[in-house]
Amino acid sequence: MQRRPYTWGWACLLGACLLGIGGVFQPARLQGEQNWPELRGPTGQGIALAEGLPIEWSSTHNVQWKSSIPGKGWSSPLYENRRIYMTTAVPLGEGDEGNQSLRALCLEADTGKILWNFEVFHQDGETAPTIQSKNSHASATPVLHERKLYVHFGHQGTACLNLDGKLLWRTRQIQYAPRHGNGGSPIVVDDLLIFSCDGESDPFVVALDRNTGQERWRTARNIEAENPFSFCTPLLIQVNGRPLVISPGSEMVGAYEPQTGKEIWRVRYPGGYSVVPRPVAGHGLVFVCSGFMPAGVFAIRPDGEGDVTETHVAWSEERGAPRSASLLLSGDELYMVSDGGVARCVDARTGAAHWTERLGGKFSASPLLAGGAVYFQNETGTAYVAKASTQQFELLATNTLDDIPDERTFASYAVGDGALFLRSEKHLFRIETLQKN
Repeated sequence: MQRRPYTWGWACLLGACLLGIGGVFQPARLQGEQNWPELRGPTGQGIALAEGLPIEWSSTHNVQWKSSIPGKGWSSPLYENRRIYMTTAVPLGEGDEGNQSLRALCLEADTGKILWNFEVFHQDGETAPTIQSKNSHASATPVLHERKLYVHFGHQGTACLNLDGKLLWRTRQIQYAPRHGNGGSPIVVDDLLIFSCDGESDPFVVALDRNTGQERWRTARNIEAENPFSFCTPLLIQVNGRPLVISPGSEMVGAYEPQTGKEIWRVRYPGGYSVVPRPVAGHGLVFVCSGFMPAGVFAIRPDGEGDVTETHVAWSEERGAPRSASLLLSGDELYMVSDGGVARCVDARTGAAHWTERLGGKFSASPLLAGGAVYFQNETGTAYVAKASTQQFELLATNTLDDIPDERTFASYAVGDGALFLRSEKHLFRIETLQKN
């Protein structure tokens, strides 16, 4: 994988947040703090280096622009070189169950103007499986890499576009029966595009050639799960110089060799299913969630081989475990927010609790760390900004957007050019610190 030069700031960040005993870190494409190329940013773990992001905003304060987005999608926006990239599903008729135009969009970051809007796939409503009421037809976040945009609609297909909206390739060769629709996002590893396909039965992880869309390998989960469906996004880490793709699914998380798909190790969590939170890594540990039945957080030493359930789980905890929002690792602290709005900060090495606080509303978006603050975004547009601290929960601001009272906010933040980009059900907002007149 070709890597771009990175600044000392990035090196310090990775050293503080991602390196740890055992030599575990995520070898992210370090493209600089101004770009946000995949779900949860350059490291895939929700960490922004941008300075001066606002902690307070409202419909009339610190909102540079609000842009209407056609259709609906829970995929998160991406930012690169003053452009925003998104996916959406536009109904061709009434409601979520009819035909859908599955589309990729590009917006001008300075103004919110849509620069291009391209239909990638047409979804036939008569043959497409139904989605769960909380889901959308465009829930997987795309990936930017080397001036290409990789868009993914789960069982409906995967495609690659250039940054002018021209189709380079698309494929529907990866077939599986979903439950509740699509969700998990892909990642780029060298010349591969890797994602999970955890549907109604026979779940597997797959890699496509990112230059052609052709399948390169497919690895079965090989687990008898009562509910085999999940929607998780993998994370690339290295363990003592060896790259591993960490991909949670129902009742197990697996570590896979990226070039071959060989399973290196697994940890079982019996009963867990519908896993959504993306893993995070640091301190010689990988932190994963087990989804439903029951929800749990697991800290795993990733240097084993085979089934390491009994030997490599450093700690686990069910209290406050999220089912939807990903974890957030900052230094020695692991932050989380449950679907029901309980925020927690625990010691990453031991799981010992520092504080627990009930926030308002329900949560699906993943938290963000920026400027010493943790941003928690609930499903109805309210953002709670708290100080990143082990001492106690310290609320810095509570922010609402009153002009979208009926719009859900499930997408996670993007950051770029000193601004937050927040997607609601029908709009995209650019939120930044504005000078008062």
